[in-house]
Amino acid sequence: MQWILDPAHSQIQFSVKHLGISTVRGTFQQFSGTIEAEGGVVSAVTVDIDVASLNTGNEQRDGHLKNGDFFDVEANPTASFTLTSFERLGDNVVASGNLTIRGVTKPITLKGDIGGPAKDPWGHQKVSAVLETKISRKEWGLVWNVALEAGGVLVSDDVKLHIDVQAQAAAA
Repeated sequence: MQWILDPAHSQIQFSVKHLGISTVRGTFQQFSGTIEAEGGVVSAVTVDIDVASLNTGNEQRDGHLKNGDFFDVEANPTASFTLTSFERLGDNVVASGNLTIRGVTKPITLKGDIGGPAKDPWGHQKVSAVLETKISRKEWGLVWNVALEAGGVLVSDDVKLHIDVQAQAAAA
């Protein structure tokens, strides 16, 4: 059975430390994806993210993140994830796959839980997943930074990813 991600009820978020003392959060507002599953066993997941849709709540920062210092959206408009393995223990899951950012593909492992299936008031079957991981942005070529006078750097290398998605069964 194929499930289609529902962007209206889903979020792909990231967070990173700024100055080593505060956290900057952002979302990718436009993405699409599918899940292939049968009897609760997930066999495939593909997600494409419109990187230019990133939003941190600050237009100047968003512009900097979109330029060549970070995502270089002009040359790399899409990031993607493709599942390579999926393990389930009850509602807890481990989803491993390949994440591509700036044309660089690296493996990641997401951990979390899944929900459903459940029927919405209009009779549509829905499933959900909440998954998290931490990556090193440098591994994908996102290396821009500024050294701080007191030590440390302006933007941490560690980026936390938080994915909270709902999907609807595709029409038969």
